[in-house]
Amino acid sequence: MDTPVPPSRPGQPGTDRRRRRDRRGRGLRRSLAPSTLPMSRTPAQIFDELVLDAIAHLDPQWGEQLAEVEFAVEDVPQVLALGVEDGYDSEIVDDAMIPLGRVLAADANATGRPMIVIYRRPLESRAFDPEDLSELVLEVVVDRLAYLLGVDPDEIDPPLS
Repeated sequence: MDTPVPPSRPGQPGTDRRRRRDRRGRGLRRSLAPSTLPMSRTPAQIFDELVLDAIAHLDPQWGEQLAEVEFAVEDVPQVLALGVEDGYDSEIVDDAMIPLGRVLAADANATGRPMIVIYRRPLESRAFDPEDLSELVLEVVVDRLAYLLGVDPDEIDPPLS
């Protein structure tokens, strides 16, 4: 004769969690906004687009130089203090000495090309609105590209007079 199996408690292995979460069998509902609308983009995707817009803004005049540079976006700066010996040439910092962007030397990169790294969270925390964030991203991209090319940032993106 078979012995009855005692009912398992929620959270134990072998329990059917789906029944607790989806009582009526309707399954998970889809997002309210279709993926084609801007509302469904994540903050990281929006920031990536701002960096691409900044590069596209500089491309007509500096396209040849931009083709030799890789761009990367990281959420926050690394905690380690990396110096020139680790492959990091320079960083742009704010008043609180928090890095906003960094240039990675060509010999320290696996592809053999220099890389400009833009830090998303420090820039987002300093922006008042999306337009201000766009200007900050462009400013950091211009500054790091100017450092990499050894020219003045005003030569890369002249100020409007």
